Amino acid sequence: MTQLHVKPVYRKGNSPFSFKGQHISGNREVKLNCSPAMAAAAKARQSLQDEASCSICLEYFNDPVTIDCGHNFCRACIAQCWEGSDTAASCPQCRATFPQRNLRPNWQLANVVEIAKQLHLQSTKDAGAGRACEKHQEALKLFCQEDQSPICVVCDRSKEHRAHTVVPAEEAAQEYKGQIRSHLEMLKKEMEGIAALKSNGEITSEELLQQTESERKKILSEFEKLHMFLEEKELLLLAQLEVLDKEILKRQDEFTTRLTQEISRLGTLISEMEGKCRQPAGEFLQDIRSTLSRYETGKFQSPPSLPLELKRRVKEFSQKHTFLEHALSKFKETLSSEPKLDKVILSGKQLDKGKFRGLMV
Repeated sequence: MTQLHVKPVYRKGNSPFSFKGQHISGNREVKLNCSPAMAAAAKARQSLQDEASCSICLEYFNDPVTIDCGHNFCRACIAQCWEGSDTAASCPQCRATFPQRNLRPNWQLANVVEIAKQLHLQSTKDAGAGRACEKHQEALKLFCQEDQSPICVVCDRSKEHRAHTVVPAEEAAQEYKGQIRSHLEMLKKEMEGIAALKSNGEITSEELLQQTESERKKILSEFEKLHMFLEEKELLLLAQLEVLDKEILKRQDEFTTRLTQEISRLGTLISEMEGKCRQPAGEFLQDIRSTLSRYETGKFQSPPSLPLELKRRVKEFSQKHTFLEHALSKFKETLSSEPKLDKVILSGKQLDKGKFRGLMV
């Protein structure tokens, strides 16, 4: 095979190709070096194709959507990627995670994909035809707007394209490149905006986490103080109850001892009087006045079972318990009410320790 590195100049007609300084027969195969401009165009087409392709299926985007990190995927691809996962959603490309699975349709990218497909189809046709019309073997220097395809000057004069709008191929390419650049600029701005939104969201989340950590420390500190306070007052109340128990038991012992002594005295007196009643009349009447006097002076005055002071103190403890129970119920209700939580001062003062001290003293 002969390889000639020459600049091609195409001429009309079905005759073999003609080149400057060379004439090549139709049966000769020719390999042409691409110019820098052609190489740059090919590179640009490849870059556009990469940008218009999904990183999951590696095909052109189909119904492209944008996720929170700014990357784009086919709707079906990202849905299948996230399907069956109970964890937080993550980007398959950058691995960023986000709590919600937001999918925003990207219509501009869809338009770019269609343009990229057209350009890829055009470049494929151009490459397969050696950048010449397959039918007329003429250079594809024109572009048909209706058919969206490059044509040669012979095609332009044909009946098929005679009524169509035809523009130079370079002009059409520049117009489409301008559209693509415009879409790319908008996509880049959108991506920058999403990236800024992501960054701001991360900063806000970090600030909120710092605030929650600070509140956590405050709550732990104040509840520790509250535990110590309640434990101290619990011990004080139990000690006071123990003292009261001892006083009650002491008074009960005294009361029982006195009653036992009186029962013994009355038993002795009853025995004596019963013996007196069994004496003969003469003997019985000798000291009857003394016997009756002992009965009159020996009447017992019953003391109260417990002093009123002790009863009053027990009643005070009962009142303290009722008031404490009510205060704790209100406190639990306040903490359990989430809509009003922002009004609760978690510093221990909300418990109104003064009231508790009044209960515990």
